[in-house]
Amino acid sequence: MILTFEKINQTVEKLKREGKKIVFTNGVFDIIHRGHAYYLNKAKELGDVLIVGVNSDSSVTRLKGARRPVNCVEDRLYVLNSLRAVDHTVVFETDTPVDIISMVKPDFLIKGGDYDPEVTDSSDKRYIVGSDIVKGYGGSVSVIGTVPGKSTTLTIKKLRSI
Repeated sequence: MILTFEKINQTVEKLKREGKKIVFTNGVFDIIHRGHAYYLNKAKELGDVLIVGVNSDSSVTRLKGARRPVNCVEDRLYVLNSLRAVDHTVVFETDTPVDIISMVKPDFLIKGGDYDPEVTDSSDKRYIVGSDIVKGYGGSVSVIGTVPGKSTTLTIKKLRSI
């Protein structure tokens, strides 16, 4: 289910009252590939409900450059919400999901294998945004390994070579 930034708070409060364990991850999810599916399935195994924060189109352009996103946020949300592992999605306009993480207070914050939960320097590319918040209230921060050879960047390179 696609949640608005305003609606997510109500939904999370209800889930927590029901005793559900919430897993949160975020990303661009521009061209869904096997690596994404593996990652989201593994994330979902950690709790009862998987919430995925999705960068808005303007956020993606700021972070990835003028040629991105390839797919608009509405299409990215549609595909993500079609995946069995994903329970809810929410779009964020900022460059990081720190506001959503602060609001959701997930039991588990998950990122892909190129991040490191031990990195505390926010200028380090391996730093997991929001990890300090989640660890601060006793939540867990974890990394799920990547699938070798599967990435959006590699997919785009392959498409450009055709």
